[in-house]
Amino acid sequence: MNKTLWGKDKNGNDIHTYEIKNTKGMMAKVMDFGATVLELHVLDANGQDLDVVLGYKNLEDYFTNNTYFGCCVVPFANRIGNAKFTLNGKEYAVDVNDNENNLHSGFNPICRRMWQLIEDGENSITFQYDMEDMDSGFPGNMSMKVTYTLTEDNEFKIDYWAKSDKDTLFNPTNHSYFNLGGHDSENAMDQLVWIDADSFTETDPHSIPNGNLIKVAGTPLDFTKEKALAPEIDDEYEQLKWAAGYDHNFVLNGKEGEIKLAATMRDANSKIKMEVYTDLPGMQLYAGNYIPDKELVGKTGEKYARRSGVCFESQYFPNAINIPSFSQPVIKAGEEKETSTLYKFLIS
Repeated sequence: MNKTLWGKDKNGNDIHTYEIKNTKGMMAKVMDFGATVLELHVLDANGQDLDVVLGYKNLEDYFTNNTYFGCCVVPFANRIGNAKFTLNGKEYAVDVNDNENNLHSGFNPICRRMWQLIEDGENSITFQYDMEDMDSGFPGNMSMKVTYTLTEDNEFKIDYWAKSDKDTLFNPTNHSYFNLGGHDSENAMDQLVWIDADSFTETDPHSIPNGNLIKVAGTPLDFTKEKALAPEIDDEYEQLKWAAGYDHNFVLNGKEGEIKLAATMRDANSKIKMEVYTDLPGMQLYAGNYIPDKELVGKTGEKYARRSGVCFESQYFPNAINIPSFSQPVIKAGEEKETSTLYKFLIS
């Protein structure tokens, strides 16, 4: 375990980075500020080390991080329509930070706060955050943990755990942007994507699902056969236009609660293929449409281009708490919730 002091947060707390490794050449660097993923190194077909996730050069940029580079998003990923929900007959209001809606838990998300390191080893590390009742509008004193592990099968495994003293919401995700040609290789839109989903959740113009499911067949959101992102991302299809490209929740095939292969991404040049597995019912494909073009300073000093990375965000469906027909992201008081997502890397 390589631990390094990087700097201090706005409250004067020391921020450390930590490196975990496997014996196959993979390395992940994470930090205790936000339990954020900073680097993920994979060997390409020629044995070259590539860092395949986007991130900032300067620590201070993570204090705002409006793109959510590498974020562990808790307690609630994605959107809650009208920034309110009803639970056990009581209405709760959360931050309005995305039009009239709530996005990624609000203005002061847990991914921009210090987490506590509670366990570390050569290939695994665990952080914990204890959230107080009504923090950001969410009920319950809730303890949350995230564990990052590099397996000997070249899997970057993320395990989430939560327990609350009140019924509350828990919908975690990781918001890393992947570019399998390397984080600094500009546009990721020529990389090939497959998603095991026959439907996606229809949204309004502000990306809030309305409860309807749309079959992907015959639409630009059909990834049931592997294809590049570029040809159709700017199609005139209304759902794409509203989101400025791919930024949609896919209804994954397979059974909720069981780990399943949800998606793949492949780069023809590096020959790196990533497989995404999750036990959650949905996955947001987000193609970096809102990365401000050539404004953000990346890890090696480059300025990232728009759409230079792609997110595969496992999740409960956005706005699910307001749509009873969707699987519900609710944990009961005193019950433990566990969920896992992993990203497996191979040469293809």
